[in-house]
Amino acid sequence: MSENITTLLFTPVDNMPRKFFQRFLPKPQTIKNNKTLQIFGDWLHEPNLWHLNRRSVAGAFAVGLFFAWMPVPFQMVLAAGAAILIGTNLPMSVALVWITNPITIPPMFYSAYLVGTWIIGEPPTDFTFELTMGWLFNELSASWKPFLVGCFTLAVTSSIIGYTVIDGIWRYKVLNRRSSKRKKNS
Repeated sequence: MSENITTLLFTPVDNMPRKFFQRFLPKPQTIKNNKTLQIFGDWLHEPNLWHLNRRSVAGAFAVGLFFAWMPVPFQMVLAAGAAILIGTNLPMSVALVWITNPITIPPMFYSAYLVGTWIIGEPPTDFTFELTMGWLFNELSASWKPFLVGCFTLAVTSSIIGYTVIDGIWRYKVLNRRSSKRKKNS
């Protein structure tokens, strides 16, 4: 019994239903035609970047969630570059960056700031949020350190959790499918 589990854990697992993920992914042509991503040239045509298997999808979650927490412009480009470098699913890595959007940015970045103040041991300051560049530069000049520490901490944490959860769900689905097939065959 333990031998079967060990074999399963270290055997490439790639037969989780891909249709679930394919519903949410942009089409390859959409990614390839994106003007900002064209800086990667022929790398965008690498077939392994478009496969949906356990490692590429779990890795894409790690990449996408990491860059979703990065308070920088061109998160999609950074996520695409990391996906190409690491070899994860490119469209999923890019799509997951959009967790950070105009609606989610204030609560995400405020929570990052609070996590950073907790880690640094600095009390949080009271402020009101304004979506202006002036406010951003004024507030960041006073609280950039806890904000960036919090962003990096949450980026790494969510990246690890995302990878682990997707990998675990994928393995669980495969175990269930194999178990069902064994029951039908016996």
